[in-house]
Amino acid sequence: MAETTQLTRHIESYVDSSSTPVHQVASLDAIGVLIKTNALTLESLVRELDMYLTSTDAVIRSRGILLLAEVLNRIHSKPLNSETIHSLVGFFKEKLADWKAVRGAIVGCLALIKRKSVVGMVTGSDAKAIAQSFIQYLQVQSLGQYDRKICFELLDYLLEHHADTVASLEEDLIYGICEAIDTEKDPECLMFAFHIVESLARLYPDPSGLLASFARDLFDILEPYFPIHFTHATSGDTHVQRDDLSRTLMSAFSSTPLFEPFVIPLLLEKLSSSLQSAKIDSLKYLRVCSSKYGAERIAEYASSIWSALKDTLYTYLEEPDFSSTLASIDGIDFPKNEIVIEALSLLQQLVVQNSAQLVTLIIDDEDVNFIINTIASYEMYDTISVQEKKKLHAIGRILYITAKTSIPSCNAVFQSLFLRMMDNLGFSVSNVDGLQNGGIFDSQRVKFGFLYICIELLAGCRELVILSEEKQGTYCTILHSFSNVLFNAFGSVLSVSADRCPADPDIYIGGDYSFLI
Repeated sequence: MAETTQLTRHIESYVDSSSTPVHQVASLDAIGVLIKTNALTLESLVRELDMYLTSTDAVIRSRGILLLAEVLNRIHSKPLNSETIHSLVGFFKEKLADWKAVRGAIVGCLALIKRKSVVGMVTGSDAKAIAQSFIQYLQVQSLGQYDRKICFELLDYLLEHHADTVASLEEDLIYGICEAIDTEKDPECLMFAFHIVESLARLYPDPSGLLASFARDLFDILEPYFPIHFTHATSGDTHVQRDDLSRTLMSAFSSTPLFEPFVIPLLLEKLSSSLQSAKIDSLKYLRVCSSKYGAERIAEYASSIWSALKDTLYTYLEEPDFSSTLASIDGIDFPKNEIVIEALSLLQQLVVQNSAQLVTLIIDDEDVNFIINTIASYEMYDTISVQEKKKLHAIGRILYITAKTSIPSCNAVFQSLFLRMMDNLGFSVSNVDGLQNGGIFDSQRVKFGFLYICIELLAGCRELVILSEEKQGTYCTILHSFSNVLFNAFGSVLSVSADRCPADPDIYIGGDYSFLI
């Protein structure tokens, strides 16, 4: 057994507020070693600390309670029996009411709740008792940053590892969490707070159950954080980055379909923000939330999302790169733009999830039909107006995504838009046989717009064929019927291009992409 005088020196060194932090940590480490090596029992330490734990001097009492809590952190792998753990839980949960010693109480509860079963862990009933005391006594937002952080860590651990027992607290638990996280501003605390909301949604998954009554309250707490506006210096004490916060908030937003009536309108509104980061986050969140909420709930917003996606692509899709010496196998090659990438990812997600509805919106869209119906008028790239170029590029990308996403969506686009485009140019199914059998192709009938849309559709088909296990679809039959026509169309551009610059968009489109056929 350790000598009392030695233990007393360590205790007094830690409790003495004039001791340096280095000496205080050394004292804690020394006491921890004594217990781990069986030179001191935990019970003996508690007896020795009695006068400090019960002192009427708030400073001494708080230091004594914190000492015991920090020692528990250092002996987390030391086996303790159930009676000892239960007794310690009772002590620390009651000390949560002692606001002058609250840090030690929180640290002690957290140290106990983190213990593993192989060395003796907190029972479900004790975990529930800790949660009840937390809700009853703690005013989290009145505490300092570190104390709030460990409060959130304690809540998070209770929800993750003792979900079944704390779930029985029902309204009290939800209300307590709302009160604890409301108006939090510290990045590290917010990482926990957002995850706590996600865990709460898992705890009460029934969309018509308990959480439904609090959905609006929880959303009102989360809403001010979107989009994340991060002002912390990267060299500061926190290692949390803006992307970390945004990703965790996105998980909270998408954690329950109960947030759908509030989240989707907010994201659509923020798409009009002048901040690029807000647009990117809105598109990312829409994609993830749409996937988590499900097709039925998103159907109501499909038209609004489709309209917003079109506007985004019109605005941010830049001119294609026609100077490249090697054509991309992914359709027309555009400069990289994160907003465009996220917009197209969202479109693809919706075509997968709400296929019939989205494809119908695309096929019936006024701008899409304008491009398809007037495609013959786009003879050369340089004759197209700036605004119509924007539409052509955007609609082309949309058709590329739609064609590559699924066989049903590809079939629908080819059956409706491709056949109509071919018919408008005089290449209907009824008169295509002559060209298929070697008839002469009039190169004057080949227009830039026609070739451009064909490339986007063909590139989409190519990806679909590569990735799909089912290799046949209506689109295959249609393509087979027009294969010679398309080959001749691309070839006819090359036959009249000898006197034109290789970087000319019309030659680039007609020649470099003929491999897609």
